Amino acid sequence: MDGWGRPIRVGTLSLPGRLGGLVSALGRVRKSLEALLEAERTQLPLWVVVAFGCGIAAWFALPDARAWVGVMTMGFGLTAAGSAAGGRIGNLSMGIGLALALGCGWIWLRSETVAHERIERVTIETFDAEVTKVEPLVARGKWRLTLTPDQGASLPDKLRVSLREAQYDPKMGEGARLRVRARLVPPPARALPGGYDFARDAWFRRIGGVGTALGNVEILEPAGAGGLSKVRASLGAHVRERLPGTGDGIVTALATGDKNAVSDEDAEAMRRSGLAHLLAVSGLHIAAVVGGTMVLALKLLALSPKLALRTNLVIVSAAVGALAGVGYTLLTGMQVPTVRACIAALLVLLGLALGRDALSLRLVAVGAAIIMLVRPEALAGASFQLSFAAVTAIIALHAHPAIRKLIGPREESWLRRLGRGFLALLLTGLAVELALIPFALFHFHKAGLYGVAANLIAIPLTTFVIMPAMGLAILFDFVGLGAPFWWIVGITVDGLLALAHGVANAKGAVAMVPTMPGWAFAACVFGMLWLCLWRHPMRYAGLIGIVLGLGAAAIAPRPDILVTGDGRYLAIIDEDGTPFLLRARAGDFIRDVLSESAGFDGEAGPLDTSRFARCNRDACLAIIERDGRQWRLLATRSRDLIAWVPLVEACAQADIVVSERWLPDGCQPRWLKLDRRKLEETGGVSIRLGERPDVVTVAEEVAQYPWDFAPR
Repeated sequence: MDGWGRPIRVGTLSLPGRLGGLVSALGRVRKSLEALLEAERTQLPLWVVVAFGCGIAAWFALPDARAWVGVMTMGFGLTAAGSAAGGRIGNLSMGIGLALALGCGWIWLRSETVAHERIERVTIETFDAEVTKVEPLVARGKWRLTLTPDQGASLPDKLRVSLREAQYDPKMGEGARLRVRARLVPPPARALPGGYDFARDAWFRRIGGVGTALGNVEILEPAGAGGLSKVRASLGAHVRERLPGTGDGIVTALATGDKNAVSDEDAEAMRRSGLAHLLAVSGLHIAAVVGGTMVLALKLLALSPKLALRTNLVIVSAAVGALAGVGYTLLTGMQVPTVRACIAALLVLLGLALGRDALSLRLVAVGAAIIMLVRPEALAGASFQLSFAAVTAIIALHAHPAIRKLIGPREESWLRRLGRGFLALLLTGLAVELALIPFALFHFHKAGLYGVAANLIAIPLTTFVIMPAMGLAILFDFVGLGAPFWWIVGITVDGLLALAHGVANAKGAVAMVPTMPGWAFAACVFGMLWLCLWRHPMRYAGLIGIVLGLGAAAIAPRPDILVTGDGRYLAIIDEDGTPFLLRARAGDFIRDVLSESAGFDGEAGPLDTSRFARCNRDACLAIIERDGRQWRLLATRSRDLIAWVPLVEACAQADIVVSERWLPDGCQPRWLKLDRRKLEETGGVSIRLGERPDVVTVAEEVAQYPWDFAPR
């Protein structure tokens, strides 16, 4: 009924008053949404790219093939609904639905097309192979070779083998043929739930096994003279020769993209201080190379009056800068952030050549779409996420009207311009640091808190001093005049490392959390996208997702017990958060993995010294109190024979038993038995005690994927 009590007619159909009012309200809502989407029409294609990425992410996050089919069905259903709806709403629904379904299907297809044989168990083999990639692990005194065994070797198509410095010969470059005797194992799965999964990366790289060379490696055919890998290795060796000392690893990483040259101490300091992005060749480095080359070419070409009058020097110099950017990308190994930055730089140069502003979120979307089409698995990696999060935050910040008004160019004194530039740098650094916090917490369990201040010094130092001086040093070395530039590089890199170590060692420099829940990370990412991609004030609703996700990460429960997949390493986390290790001689890698999973920033202690455990040479017995209950944990730590009767009696008195060996069937604890047989099925384990004890395993996270090696 209308206001006079008369029925409302829709076409020839008369509707009751309430239903008619609902239809009228829905019509008004649709009209408002259509108007909103019309105003935001330039932003809508960005959400189609986001939907494609969401489809890929869903494949990595959901438990099995039925869920993946459900995502694709939902996407196609949304596409059909959008087709029926029409208008801007319908078009957006069609685009998002189709992209979501295709993204999930694309990564699924990709995982099947890269299927390959793998090493199933530890084996020692002698085989002939061709070298396809050489990676110097300078900081560890090793070399890593990617090998393609001969067809008759009955081995996977691709293996990765490490050599000691004494085993390596410069003739073992790309294209060389070797005879190798190596101990080979399957690509290692993640050590603990929520950790880094090398087996996943190895699957998409088609690496079927990893290992260590035993004895001397015979060279059947030496490497040829060419190859980018050899050029990269030669350049790295040249840098380390001309710049010996602590900073050579940093400069090698900047010149060749080889972060393996950086020592573990320096790499950790760079991470804790928020400067680790400087080690990954990405937008900052590509911008320095392309921009510096373009300016240099423009200045040199302008020296000729004839060229300046008859040629568009901007286009020519842009072409020279593009060539420099592509060459630098190839030289540094075409890593995901480098490729993304190179694509972005090429689009910017194209925009300059056409007289248009190419620096926009569309540029970011195009770069992301290209990478996801070529290598969709890159989406799951920290490198892809960190690089795109940073550049998205920067562009969104500088596109905001208030920020543009605040830091935009204007006629004013040089002192004011300098101050405005400093303010722009401060805001940019702050935006990047805030944008990267969820990704750092999710992937590394830690986030630097003083990174903004450190980057205010480090970014200009790297962009305007270290990179140009390094380029000039390498260039002038051809005529033997590079020494002054190497001196500049040396003292500035030493200053950069001093800054990194100073910030990293400052009290409260790092915030750490245990494993961040997947839904909390998703809430942060979606909230950030919502905040950055819209222009309407509704964008600020994205802050809700960010705050919710970070809040969930901050209160995420800490595990009480961590056990690696081989059962050899165990950590019991005290109530104050300190992990105590079963084996005090655990290596730095294992110590870092256990401490990070516990959300602990400090040095883990040996279980022998804890107040709740008693240990002897063969085993430890710990009594863990949680929520008013005592849990007895028995863990073995030697391979010596243990008498059967005492072992069975000790098991019966324990709630949890952990061992790297196969325990007899008679060993039956009251609650949980994690011996070698069980851990081969579960992988690494995270245990939380209390009124409702909870066990999370690596198997739960990877069992549905083809790179899972555990027998089911």
